[in-house]
Amino acid sequence: MSRPEPGGRSGSGGSSDPRQPSQSDRPTRLSNAEHRKLSLQAWESLFSAQVSVIRSLRDNPVFKRLSMREYDVLYTLSKCPSGWLRLNEINRHVLLTQPSISRLVERLEARGLVRRKLVAEDRRGVLIGLTEPGKQMQRELGREHVKDIQQVVGSVLDEAELRELARITSKLDAAVRERE
Repeated sequence: MSRPEPGGRSGSGGSSDPRQPSQSDRPTRLSNAEHRKLSLQAWESLFSAQVSVIRSLRDNPVFKRLSMREYDVLYTLSKCPSGWLRLNEINRHVLLTQPSISRLVERLEARGLVRRKLVAEDRRGVLIGLTEPGKQMQRELGREHVKDIQQVVGSVLDEAELRELARITSKLDAAVRERE
């Protein structure tokens, strides 16, 4: 009978402690080049999936009443606790340039879905908020949009996968926001 050697190895080369992973059980460390390549593959997969999902969701007839980008602004405003945001705050939540957001908000205002008000402490500041028709439009479209998301995403991924996807994307979002 061989005695375990110092460091937890027996004379035969196997682990004497079953709680310790063997070399083959440990994850291998990637080289910098391999990690870079895997990061790129993960990004391309995430981006491709996002494009496919957005295109599928965008094709829902509900977005004939309002574009997906217009809905995105209404949704962003609906989630704001105060009900009011500055343009630059809206810009943090949507993928548009500041001039594009300004024009989009002007169109939404012309349709009576949002309104502007001056910031009391800052004479140049303007806040954007939903009107009652804007809130109603967001809720109506939102109900249909949620059904479509369930069909496109929820029907493909099981509960564990949905939780993992939410965890990973939240981690990425937090890391990027931390760098800003």
